[in-house]
Amino acid sequence: MLSGWFLWFILFWVVFLATMMSIGGYFMFRKFLKRLPKEDGKSELDWQEYYLNETIHLWDTDQKKLLEELVSPVPELFRDIARQKIAGKIGELALIEKRDKITQDLVVRGYIIATPKRDHKFLIKKLKEKQIDLKPYQSLF
Repeated sequence: MLSGWFLWFILFWVVFLATMMSIGGYFMFRKFLKRLPKEDGKSELDWQEYYLNETIHLWDTDQKKLLEELVSPVPELFRDIARQKIAGKIGELALIEKRDKITQDLVVRGYIIATPKRDHKFLIKKLKEKQIDLKPYQSLF
């Protein structure tokens, strides 16, 4: 029979593995749900890719840099996904409003809409650093 420190090690390892598999399963399931087609036959990720492809030519260097600054606090492992999600929302806004280029206003509005409220604190701080007026965006926060 197991006893002493080895028993505790095995119990810790079982709990650790179960926890890690649960966390991984949660994120895999979320990705699976985003891949499921909606009523229109396209998934969230399909629409996101569509908006990116349709508006890729509207981005200029300054707006790409601004987006990169805004996603900088996101952990590097998730940064590409966050950048793609936010850029997709910005592209959607640009297509809806029939814009001929991506502007700073679109980047800020798209970021606010695409991110959860808990991430807005960093955005507010960053916009104040860049001396961008927050008044037009108060209703979105």
